[in-house]
Amino acid sequence: MKPILQLALDFVELKRAIKVAHEAVEGGVDWLEAGTPLIKSEGLDAVRRLREEFPDLTVVADMKTADTGRLEVEIAAKAGADIVCVLGGVSEATIKECIEAGKNYGARIMVDLLEVKDIVKRAKEVVSWGADYICIHTPIDAQMRGENPFQIVKRVAKEIKIPIAVAGGINSENAPQAVEAGASIVIVGGAIIKSPDAEKAAKEIKKAIVEGVSIPTLLYKRLTGEKIRELLSMVSTPNISDALHRKGVLKDIKPVVPGVKMVGRAFTVRTYPGDWAKPVEAIDLAKKGEVIVIDAGSVGPAVWGELATWSSKNKGIAGVVIDGGIRDVGEIRKLRFPAFAKLITPQAGEPKGFGEIGIPIKVGGETVEPGDWVVGDEDGVVVIPKSRVEEVANRAMDVLEKENRIRKEIKEGGTLSSVMELLRWEKKR
Repeated sequence: MKPILQLALDFVELKRAIKVAHEAVEGGVDWLEAGTPLIKSEGLDAVRRLREEFPDLTVVADMKTADTGRLEVEIAAKAGADIVCVLGGVSEATIKECIEAGKNYGARIMVDLLEVKDIVKRAKEVVSWGADYICIHTPIDAQMRGENPFQIVKRVAKEIKIPIAVAGGINSENAPQAVEAGASIVIVGGAIIKSPDAEKAAKEIKKAIVEGVSIPTLLYKRLTGEKIRELLSMVSTPNISDALHRKGVLKDIKPVVPGVKMVGRAFTVRTYPGDWAKPVEAIDLAKKGEVIVIDAGSVGPAVWGELATWSSKNKGIAGVVIDGGIRDVGEIRKLRFPAFAKLITPQAGEPKGFGEIGIPIKVGGETVEPGDWVVGDEDGVVVIPKSRVEEVANRAMDVLEKENRIRKEIKEGGTLSSVMELLRWEKKR
């Protein structure tokens, strides 16, 4: 079958979902999905509204049914859904009930194999039970670790004959891989619904899947490994703080040089107040691209200045973070070297040699381990544990992408409160 582009409207506000749906349909979207967040927020009125607004399009209700299969298919079908989704990891009885109810109420059944352990085995089973489609789905939390579903699609496509849908981190760049792997229904969410121009985004992805042409994109993709630095360079410290659930911020550490960005692994130093020996020694030991992070006891005198900065630039050090004092700020600003500190003072200390290098330290109230990732910009500095950097960096990108769409809606005449329907979502008790 010709590849189908299905749009997952994973909003919690119906008004925003309908707006994006209209834009995306102009761009060539074939099927519209009332995503699970939208159904949980708005109920089946979301499906009813999609049916009213788009009477000629296929409407999918992503119910993620786990129980009461007959009832959930019935109410979704009566609301206007052409296709209803049931989880593939639930009981055989529930899946069969959904399939039977689909026949009774005129709805086709898609079985979502999300988190199923033996996907090939369950795929064969649901085909034998009469399912219309199966969906190979990488959950969003797994996407944040760089996982994708394409290899699994290839395995399943060799074993079954019904259409396969694929979902999870698909964009204009990797969409052709989904079709090449054997999917005939390509489900896209974020790469369209977070775009300031949903029509253009939909057109690009539709072209990608129909013509098999990969269209490069800076956004809507999840990176791992050596590409993490690139990703962290694109997001802001507020984006990262949001991704860390407001954690990781180095308290009272301020930018010394405006308008510069710092990204790198932490090379840690603990020194005594005013003792600049270990910080200077660290310059020789740190690797290119690392950030020297100094615990100087949160007080002066300065343990860093112009000459240390020149040495760091020559070595390729990515920046310095000082829980303590810095001086020669005028010269450091001319050098455009990323420097962040708690205080500025003209007074220097003495090089006594007390302290340690390459150990866990406490900076701005946060523990920084050697090798943790440190990002600084005009808002301040955040630290990301090295064990979580891929997940957090990708979640930060997700925050940035969502804000891009909200910004566009505000520019069209809304306000942050009206776009996000804040009054509706205020805590009631």
